[in-house]
Amino acid sequence: MTREEKSKVIEDLTAQLADSNIVYLADISGLDAGSTSNLRRACFKANVKLAVVKNTLLAKAMEAADKDFGELPSVLKGNTSIMFSETGNAPAKVIKEFRKKSDKPLLKGAFVEEAVYVGDDYLETLVNIKSKEEVIGDIIGLLQSPAKNVISALKSSGGKLAGILKTLSEKEE
Repeated sequence: MTREEKSKVIEDLTAQLADSNIVYLADISGLDAGSTSNLRRACFKANVKLAVVKNTLLAKAMEAADKDFGELPSVLKGNTSIMFSETGNAPAKVIKEFRKKSDKPLLKGAFVEEAVYVGDDYLETLVNIKSKEEVIGDIIGLLQSPAKNVISALKSSGGKLAGILKTLSEKEE
């Protein structure tokens, strides 16, 4: 690879890192061609972009990006694949599902919305992260529930109130 080609790859990686808030680093070494194709297909279905990168070029791109990747550059050893996604937990779900059939890919680290996770032991945590849309849905549900409770209480207590008034008026007679 010539110096110009390397600088072009670094430039492209830097742009991708700048545009994405969700970046996963995984080790897919040891997967045969068929398994790698299946993993790529699973990533495509989950709207996750998967690419194999050179560690030195990715490290330089991380330095050039305007984000703080914390300890992520320290995991750039051996084979590294990078996964980009719009949904925080999509790559983790793909990895977890794929590992039901194989012991790879291994999660090296992840950068999710400013938070850095280093190590395969964070996979379960990352799978359980809610997407922005799920969090908004939960908040809307929480905001609606008190209003629903008040409305149902008003509807049901109207009958109770009338019954109480009727009982009180009968007792007075």
